[in-house]
Amino acid sequence: MSHKNQLQKLELTWIGKGEEPALEPRILIENPEYSYGDPNSENMLIHGDNLLALKALEQDYAGKVKCVCIDPPYNTGSAFEHYDDGIEHSLWLCLMTIRLKILRNLLSDDGSIWIAIDDNEAHYLKVLLDEIFGRKNFVASVIWEKTYSERMDAKGFSTSHDYILVYKKTEKFTVNQLDKEQDKKQFNFYDVKAKKYYRRRSLRKEGSESLRSDRPSMWYEIKAPNGDSIYPFKPDGIEGRWRWKKENVLANINELEFVQKDNSKWEIYVKQYLNNEATRPPATLWRQEEVGHNHEAKEEVKLFNKVQIFGTPKPERLIQKVLTIASNPGDLVLDSFLGSGTTSAVAHKMGRRWIGVELGEHAKTHCVPRMQKVIDGEQGGISKAVNWQGGGGFKFYTLAPSLLKQDKFGNWVISGEYNADMLAAAMAKQEGFKYQPHASIYWKQGQSSEQDFIFTTTHFLTVEALESIKEEMQAGETLLICCKSFQKECKDKYSNITIKKIPQMLLGRCEFGKEDYSLNIINMPANEQESANLQDEQGFKNEKVSVQEMLDKRKKQKQKTLNNPTLFD
Repeated sequence: MSHKNQLQKLELTWIGKGEEPALEPRILIENPEYSYGDPNSENMLIHGDNLLALKALEQDYAGKVKCVCIDPPYNTGSAFEHYDDGIEHSLWLCLMTIRLKILRNLLSDDGSIWIAIDDNEAHYLKVLLDEIFGRKNFVASVIWEKTYSERMDAKGFSTSHDYILVYKKTEKFTVNQLDKEQDKKQFNFYDVKAKKYYRRRSLRKEGSESLRSDRPSMWYEIKAPNGDSIYPFKPDGIEGRWRWKKENVLANINELEFVQKDNSKWEIYVKQYLNNEATRPPATLWRQEEVGHNHEAKEEVKLFNKVQIFGTPKPERLIQKVLTIASNPGDLVLDSFLGSGTTSAVAHKMGRRWIGVELGEHAKTHCVPRMQKVIDGEQGGISKAVNWQGGGGFKFYTLAPSLLKQDKFGNWVISGEYNADMLAAAMAKQEGFKYQPHASIYWKQGQSSEQDFIFTTTHFLTVEALESIKEEMQAGETLLICCKSFQKECKDKYSNITIKKIPQMLLGRCEFGKEDYSLNIINMPANEQESANLQDEQGFKNEKVSVQEMLDKRKKQKQKTLNNPTLFD
């Protein structure tokens, strides 16, 4: 095939692209100390590295999340206290790529993802999303007016907006129309018979394509109540056209209102009632009067914790609009960069199920108390607008430690932090089984299908024990046994029973022993003083290192990281 005929692919490239870690699928452990409210709640607040948390969710929640709403670090170059937000550009793209791929897997076919971002990475993120979700699945780029006044100390332009990039997973996604009830000022007419407020919309077509010549069939006579003939002339006297076909006018005559003007001309209006057909597609410009601004969000967060640690939290009204458009009551909403907990709080008040993931200690100091107060019925944010009265609950989870660790000789062994139940659950997840121990049959710890089971044990497996299990198995059932050791006669004894050794069966499958996929990049020193400070921070206090040597050392470290990037939360 000639070069001209080869399919050319347009893509964004960067250092480290494609060098993604093989993540360990962890189990989640509930911490009842921080769970709250209804003990049967399905809502989840997960404390831990968000990349590992997403991987932990993937098996059980793939294809089940209706709306992903995230506010990732913007990569602004500023050193935030709780987010290292100054990541080198390529590493930021690596960070987002691996997370977006898992988030896409978690979305349902009719689901969508909404990502808050600013100018620093918005346009690169758009290209990245085109690659992962497909360019045809781009929905909108929303402009959110995040401030209520200009910054007088701004250098150059005073930035007053951020973006929200919206992508759907497939064509099955539909946009919920917005109810015009919020625009009650427009509905200033009252129909006594229908007992409803309505607004008027001219039956005469407006706009550039409103001429008779555009749609001749939409030019016809309509009789006024007094018998006058009405035609759709435009205000300048040019022949226009009607919005409806003649048969539609006759079928909906009671929905029309005839108004005689002072010049004896007639205007025909279509009545649009509140909570009926009075809906509108969402616009892409969201003003702060409608969805709130950063200062409003900070005041909302203060209701739950007086210590303000988030520079740019999102207002509840903003998330409310996202969830109104992208989800319905009962749908599952996910935020893997939960921050102060706004997405979970709004989703809860709006009757959505939710999963929130947060790495820092503020998962406990901010997110937990915020959700506790929401469940107790707090009246901040959107509470009054949605008539929130409290209720529900959530469960608090932490990520289990890595299943394998290296002993003092460098050998991989099962972590001593795992008890028998944890090990059984972890092995079920590793092998693609759903962990659900049978009430009476001890070796049925999990299933991958109706007749395929898994059993994990740390005991030495003997032929007698294997025969005992075989006698209990029903026709057509298959079993995978994971154990630390077994009698050699057990191997291949039964065709429907497979035996594997732990940890040998797991080695090389994924990265074990890694608890944190965060990345702390220190900017290159610009002068002698910065270099000296950096030496102190890096433990070089007692070494005589020149600025150039320090720069060379940092460049080598940076290049090594880029060649084998790690990601952060």
